[in-house]
Amino acid sequence: MIPPHTVSNDPGTIWAKDTKPAVDTPPDGETDPAPESAWPASAARTGIYGVVTPHVVPAASDGWRMYYTQILPRPGYPAGANDYDNATTRILSATSADGVTWSPEAGVRLTASQGGAGDYRVVSPEVVPLTDGSERLRMYFECNPGAQSVASSIRSALSDDGGTTWAVEPGERFSAGGSYNSPRIIFLDDGRWRLYCSDRGVGIVSAISEDGGVTFEREAGERIVPTTSYEAMTTFAPEVLRITGGGYRMYFAGYSAMDCAHVLSATSEDGLHWDKEPEPVIAPGGPLDRSKCSEMCVMPIETNDGPTFRMFYEACDGTAPDERGVWRIISATAGPATLSEEERS
Repeated sequence: MIPPHTVSNDPGTIWAKDTKPAVDTPPDGETDPAPESAWPASAARTGIYGVVTPHVVPAASDGWRMYYTQILPRPGYPAGANDYDNATTRILSATSADGVTWSPEAGVRLTASQGGAGDYRVVSPEVVPLTDGSERLRMYFECNPGAQSVASSIRSALSDDGGTTWAVEPGERFSAGGSYNSPRIIFLDDGRWRLYCSDRGVGIVSAISEDGGVTFEREAGERIVPTTSYEAMTTFAPEVLRITGGGYRMYFAGYSAMDCAHVLSATSEDGLHWDKEPEPVIAPGGPLDRSKCSEMCVMPIETNDGPTFRMFYEACDGTAPDERGVWRIISATAGPATLSEEERS
């Protein structure tokens, strides 16, 4: 088993944006969108629905599975994703043989009510294998049972069938005195697990588990806090990669203001002390990500010329008031081998 978020080499800071959405959002006209549905790119979308928080893992059979969050209107609040505090969400999935073309799967992986959020939000799935030899998977997720001012916790669910059906575990995995979201798990050499996540209003923090990811104790200090203009408002959503030869690369989201977000990066030798890159690695500006580039994941791709990487991230096109609009999952590529224009489109 390759430990989660482990890569053979550092993907670095040079990324080329791909041209089409990896997963698109339902159009405005849908009233009960089926999870497996796909719609024409030309269908009218103003941001009522959204798809965000991608997380890619190897599929149980072959290829890849992406878990992601779909945002929908909550009863009585028709603005949907454009009024996120009052929206609801569910966790869905899609599969791909090549990391380029994604097919949404039937069924809901996790609903808000199943995850303990009532009719509000479960967000940011992180799926890792258990290390007890059972071949089961655990999904960590953010449980947000109200407006964003209500504290979120990290909870979990287990799958016995390779990641399709999930049973929520009782209790919270991490909720110690903060409002936590966007979990990522790294397996350490000594058998412990490290959780990286965001603490709202603070930055990116970490916690340690000595019981296989059931309970976590927060580590001293913070891993990343706002210090630059790109993250003047907040830093959150860590994607932490452990490099086989040593060291770590983190990608994370930085909001300079409510209406502008970049993907930023940092490196570390020990996973605790981080040195930030001076400039963003993904900046808003394309037709699909004009205002915000945020919560991301990185997928390794083996090619004949060596390892390449694809980053999937949530992107907002800024076409609604206050730079809101349609949230989609789009991608960018990096690495010593460059994908062809045909693959990127």
